[in-house]
This record gives sequence, C-alpha cells and structure tokens, in this order.
Amino acid sequence: MTGFVLAYGEDRIPYKVSYDDTRKSRVAIHVNADGSVAVDAPHGFSEESIKRAVQKRARWVVGHVSEAKERYAHVRPREYVSGEQVLYLGRRYMLKVVCVDQKPTSARLRGNRLEVETANGMQDDIRGRLRAWYRVRGRDYLSRRIDALAKTLPWVDAPPPFRLLEMSRQWGSCSPSGEIIINPHLVKAPRQCVDYVLIHELAHLKHHDHGPAFWKLIDVHAGEWRKAKNQLDGLVELLMAE
Repeated sequence: MTGFVLAYGEDRIPYKVSYDDTRKSRVAIHVNADGSVAVDAPHGFSEESIKRAVQKRARWVVGHVSEAKERYAHVRPREYVSGEQVLYLGRRYMLKVVCVDQKPTSARLRGNRLEVETANGMQDDIRGRLRAWYRVRGRDYLSRRIDALAKTLPWVDAPPPFRLLEMSRQWGSCSPSGEIIINPHLVKAPRQCVDYVLIHELAHLKHHDHGPAFWKLIDVHAGEWRKAKNQLDGLVELLMAE
C-alpha cells in the first residue's frame, strides 16, 4: 500500500493506494467514515496516472472528507455510566451499570435496559463487558441471518464460513477463500442495514469486484439497498463510537 497527498487549494489530504487484480481500466476512490481516503487502482497503473485520476475528483474528495470529519466532531465518547443510550439492531436501550460484590454475570437485556454488572466500577471493565455482549449477540444473530439469507440466494449452495473482526473502515468483507467477515459493530444497526451488508458480502461469492454485474445482483436481491446504505452511512459515527 502506497501513500500520496492530494493538494486542492489550501487542503492537503493524504490517501493510500492499493492495487486490485479485479480492476482493469480505472481507479476507485473511497472516502471512509472517519474521513480517510483509500484508492483502488489496477495493476500496471503508474503513480502519475493514479495522481491525475484522483486530482480530477479533488473537489468531490475534499467535500466528502469535510462532511465525514464534521459528522465525527459531534459524536461524544462514551462514559459507560448508567443512563447512557446503547444500540442493538437499531433500537435504543438504556445502559444500567450494576455494581456487585461477587463475580459479575454476563450483560443482559431486561426490557428497555441493558444491564452490565461490574465488581470494580471501572470504565474499562464496563466497556469490556459491553463489547463481549455485543460480540456474543453479533455472532449468534449474524450467523442466523447469513444462514437464512443464503437459502434465498440461488448462487449460494451452502452458508459460507463466517467470523467477526473489528475493522475501522469496513462493515464486512469476503475473503478469496469465500469466508464472510463482519464488523461486530454492525449488530448495533437496524435490521435492514444488517441484511444489506450481508447480501453485499454474499454477492461477492459470485462477483469478486464491484462491477455492473455485481450491482445488478444486489438490485435483484436487495431492492431497497440504496435506502439501507444511506441509513447506515448516516449512522456510522454513532455505531462505531466507543
């Protein structure tokens, strides 16, 4: 991965370039939720060709980077205290921290509250127990949804292997071996957003790139995907905040 800097007026925006075997004729520019910029380029493209391609879209890049950073500026870091709101499958729950003298039990939902027990009351302990709850819930829910969706998609013969992996810039990926990898933070998102990401990654079992055939497949099997993607993009800072 190679680093460059885009100059546009007084702005200086770093970006990293990766070479993609599936790309043939043009670069793809991605502005991530945190405002970082990544560029996918076909093998054989010179550095100057890549720089020119990015420079042509400089105004677009600067605008989207500015929007991303502005959204992040309004997200307050969590304090992990009773009364804070936490998300699960798009619903808001109130965090209740319960101090106990014995060994804490696993976090659990009770009505509209998510109760987290702690023996020491330390923020790191509460955060760790909440993260563990999300991973367990995420593993179980996402596994069930992958199995259910796989049965409806004609190109999927059997549910693929699946695992969770925290990623700073992606909700999911599909490895060359066909393993589906999902960011555990996704389980905080509304169900329709979760399904969009899962269908997106399952579609990569048939088409490994983001070409026209890939998006046609998404259109057929996830007709409301644009609405779900826009909703997910608007929530990303909130969902990833810790």
